[in-house]
Amino acid sequence: MSDRPFIPVRIAVLTVSDTRTLADDKSGQTIVDRIAEAGHLLADRAIVTDDREKIRAKVLAWSKDEGVDVVITTGGTGFTGRDVTPEALEPIFEKRMDGFSEVFHRISFDKIGTSTIQSRATGGVVNATFVFVLPGSPGACRDAWDGILKAQLDYRHMPCNFVEIMPRLDEHLRRGGS
Repeated sequence: MSDRPFIPVRIAVLTVSDTRTLADDKSGQTIVDRIAEAGHLLADRAIVTDDREKIRAKVLAWSKDEGVDVVITTGGTGFTGRDVTPEALEPIFEKRMDGFSEVFHRISFDKIGTSTIQSRATGGVVNATFVFVLPGSPGACRDAWDGILKAQLDYRHMPCNFVEIMPRLDEHLRRGGS
């Protein structure tokens, strides 16, 4: 850590599930608890069914909300017919974050071995908002937060972190370029 001050980030959490409610959403709650423990702010929390348009609409709305810096989704990253979160969100990524998926799988492999290949965890930027797409298990959410997001969403983390580049994510929009 450095001498930099802590800067709380506003994070929205979306659970993608046909069966979960806020009362029994263990994966979403795992993320919410870690957001609070780290000193960040829960900007919003919602549950939507495994429906591409509903997932995309919620993430797009949050990405346009100045009160949301980061969106974390949980659920819908597997291979069953209802798992459509990557299909809903990857087409709207302005930039893909291939390294997020690669590091997530490395961390996951150390815990669950080759079963990690059954997840299509991904990340990217939508409307100058970081979006992280996590599997729907509490363990996977812990791994992603503890192993990647906790450090990268902390302005004090060196040599670099997501917080310090957040003000520049929309440079291409301000310049009029694409």
